[in-house]
Amino acid sequence: MSAHGGKKAIVAALLANAGIAVAKFVGFLITGSSSMLAESVHSVADTSNQGLLLFGQARANRAATRLHPFGYGRNRYFYSFVVALVLFTLGSMFAIYEGVHKIQHPEDLTSPIVAVIILVIAIGLETFSFLTAVKESRPLKGQAGWWQFIRTSRSPELPVVLLEDTGALVGLVLALGGVGLSMLTGNPVFDGIGTLCIGVLLGIIAVILIIEMKSLLIGEGATEDEEERILAALVDGKQIDRVIHCKTQYLGPEEMLVAAKVAIAPGSDIETVAAAIDEAEARVRAAVPLARVIYLEPDLYRAPVS
Repeated sequence: MSAHGGKKAIVAALLANAGIAVAKFVGFLITGSSSMLAESVHSVADTSNQGLLLFGQARANRAATRLHPFGYGRNRYFYSFVVALVLFTLGSMFAIYEGVHKIQHPEDLTSPIVAVIILVIAIGLETFSFLTAVKESRPLKGQAGWWQFIRTSRSPELPVVLLEDTGALVGLVLALGGVGLSMLTGNPVFDGIGTLCIGVLLGIIAVILIIEMKSLLIGEGATEDEEERILAALVDGKQIDRVIHCKTQYLGPEEMLVAAKVAIAPGSDIETVAAAIDEAEARVRAAVPLARVIYLEPDLYRAPVS
């Protein structure tokens, strides 16, 4: 699965969330709704997160140095991990605290219809951001399901934006439900319940992101499909008849390291071995273009002693 920054989706989400955050804060100041306040903080967190994703992309583009000879590609994983932490602390924990507080000490809403109008507008803007992320992700997703795409993608930004936007849309519906039920029943406790549900939702999404980004940050290897193509490309059936062992790791979303020991035909001279290695590297890069750093060690295959 090729990696892609999804900058268009990030920018769309940033602009949408910035506008939504301002509208929600205005709505909170008018209505006093805790759901609106939770959603306001949520949108501020999301806006900050998109800024962090763009900053991570910029940092990842720096040239390799002696201290970091494989470059800075993992910056994109690091800042995506920070995004998950921000979503958990600033988004989830605040909403849970505010929800519990409002349930224990309910306060009547002022002009709740204003909150409803703002939330409906916010749903429209978030839908635009979500559809942009979906459109950017489809070429990378291929035939895989969306959950599989989130679990297997080596590009962190698009899964982050997809989950954020999904959480935002569901959160807006929960906020709308909380405010709506408070209006219909005259009981402001429903607003606090909606806020609490938003906090739990954001916490679940944040935990999923933390787990996935931690795995990428530590270092993930090629997908099963990529590994199969690499192994098939290494063997030509002439000078290289088998792969003794092979290890892969993503150095960043758009660069993979491949290290393998390959069995060379016995009796091959040094020129033949060198040519076979060069040809094998070319085949691997053609099969998996992201395999940009390749180290191959020629050896003679020795069957294991039974």
